[in-house]
This record gives sequence, C-alpha cells and structure tokens, in this order.
Amino acid sequence: MSENKESATKASNEAIVPGQALSSLVWKGDHLSMLDQRLLPESIVMLDLFTAEEVWDGIHAMKVRGAPAIGMAAAYGVVLGASAYGGTDAAGWLEHVHSVCGHLATSRPTAVNLFWALDRMKKRAKELTAEATEGRVEDWNAGLEHEAISIQAEDEEVCRLIGVHALPLFQDGMGVLTHCNAGGLATAKYGTALAPMYLAHENGIHLKVFADETRPVLQGARLTAFELQQVGIDVTLLCDNMAGMVMAKGWVQAVIVGTDRVAANGDVANKIGTYSLAVLAKAHGIPFYVASPLSTIDLHTATGADIPIEERPAEEVTESFGKRTAPQGIKVYNPAFDITPHEYITAIITEKGIVQAPFSDSLPALFAD
Repeated sequence: MSENKESATKASNEAIVPGQALSSLVWKGDHLSMLDQRLLPESIVMLDLFTAEEVWDGIHAMKVRGAPAIGMAAAYGVVLGASAYGGTDAAGWLEHVHSVCGHLATSRPTAVNLFWALDRMKKRAKELTAEATEGRVEDWNAGLEHEAISIQAEDEEVCRLIGVHALPLFQDGMGVLTHCNAGGLATAKYGTALAPMYLAHENGIHLKVFADETRPVLQGARLTAFELQQVGIDVTLLCDNMAGMVMAKGWVQAVIVGTDRVAANGDVANKIGTYSLAVLAKAHGIPFYVASPLSTIDLHTATGADIPIEERPAEEVTESFGKRTAPQGIKVYNPAFDITPHEYITAIITEKGIVQAPFSDSLPALFAD
C-alpha cells in the first residue's frame, strides 16, 4: 500500500450527531473516503484511499464490509485504478481496467456483489471504448466514475424499496431479531435487513429489535447496535447463544437477516451463525426472512454447497481485539459465513417484492422483463 497517500481523519464520539447515520463510503472526486468499520463504535476514522490497491486492502481487511458496500467500494477502486493508466489507446486502457478488476476480485470470495459490480464496470468500460480507439482516456475515466456513482445511488433506492416491501410484515410492538450488520453501514443507506426498521421508525411504528453480537468480529455489537441506537431505534444487544432463550420467552416474532449470496435454489450464504438462528426460528415457529438485493442473487450458483466460504485468520478467535482468550497453538476453524438451506427460509425480500418457495421458480421470475 502507498502509505504516503493514505490519510485518516478522526472524530471523537462527541462529534457524532444523534439521529444522523454515518456513511461508510464517500466519493471525493479524486479519492474514496472509507469509514474504517473495524474501529467502531469507539473511534470514527475515515480513510482517504487514492489507489485500487488501497481499496483492495480496505475490502480484504474488512475496513468496509457488507455485500453491497463491498461492491460499491470495488467500483470506486476500478475508477482509481483506471486513472493510473498512462497510455492513450483504448485496447491498452481496457486491458488495464480488466487487470484492475481481476485484482480487486481477489479481495474477498463470498460476496457476489463484489463480482457483480466489477462485471458491471468492465461492461461499461467496453461500451465507453466502442466508439473511439485512442485519445479519450479522460472521458473513459469519467464514464467509469459516473458508473460507480450510479451504483451507489441505485443501491440507496434498492434498500429503500426492500424496506417498503418488508414493512407490512412488521406490526407495531413486534420483537425482531437480526444478526450481523445489514444496515446503512453495509450499504449506501437504510441497509437491507435493517431497512424496514428504519422505515418503521420514520413512520412511528415501534419495533423492539434484538441484535446478536455476531462473534468473532462482533459486527452486531459494534455496528448494528451502534447505528440503530444512533437514530433512536429500540435495540437490545444479545450474545449469540442467547437467541434461543429470547425466542422461547416469546419476545421475538420475526427474524430478518441480510445475505452475501443467494443460490438459485434459495440457499443463502450469510454471516456465520445465521444457520443456527434459522434452525431456532423454525423450532419456535417464528418466520425467518432474508433481505436481498437482486444483485446478491446468483442464479449461476445452483445450491449453497457451490458457494465458496471464506475462512478468516485464527487470530480473530484467539486474540479478538488484541487480547488472547485461547491457548497458544490451539487449532481454530473460523469460517466467515455459513449456508442456510432454503427450507428454513420463510421468504426472501427484494426491491421487486417478496418471494417464497419454491425459490427455484420464484427467484428467476424476479429477473424476467
């Protein structure tokens, strides 16, 4: 990474405006400002990234996380990478853009939005060079910048529509449990699983939200609890192994989670611990909803068994946040995601509406003109 170009702007917690959500990604015209989500909720640090390599590191190191946000970050990474091209010919520029996309694709393997965004940027690059073969590099770069900005703007509207479709499922006073972070920090705005909570709050509907802490990186504790509390939504933090108890007490009437990839049969890859929640929900007769943009649905992947599962470093478990909590030399299995089989899923909520089983029929129908 080019250390001389990366800068960090810090603000204390006192500088946070109550009722105002943070933005995880802000495009500054010549660089990407990225909220370092690893440091929340104690520190608000924005990283100014000037190169595709710095964006790659931001995604890989989980400075940015959440499938839609990863895709948006990658799109801006392509813009930064394309601007580094020193030639003038279309073929060379296009080859360079494809190289940048190929490198960014190695940052994290599970979130399909990453590959969706990169494919979209490659397609746009090809369109931009179709009419001219040289001397328009600045115009081509500007075209890619416009595409990345469009991806972010579209994501905000997609999340809002997911919330609109999901909102009728949640009645005033209901208890709703969620896992990991599928909120505004993971998207352009509103989030996916948290979108109906934000819209309910805006419309005076009171939901009692339970947020799993989401071990081992604690996205639920550090991010979901933080962002919901910031806007005044009633949220209670739970250890992951408490979910069954609150369900048994009758405090939870629905579970809603986001997803990093939906297979063609409706199997869902999401943050580790989601599968356990789905089993618990089914045992207690509680509906289990998955909020997913169309860009996260992968009809080319037949089942969840075909989804690559990222394994994270052992230190996330043994030395979480700098303190050793396990014996030296202990073997560790640390998958970042698990697969929830489609039979445990009540419905998948998208920007085009709500679909139910059989998902092998209802999911492709979402893409029909």
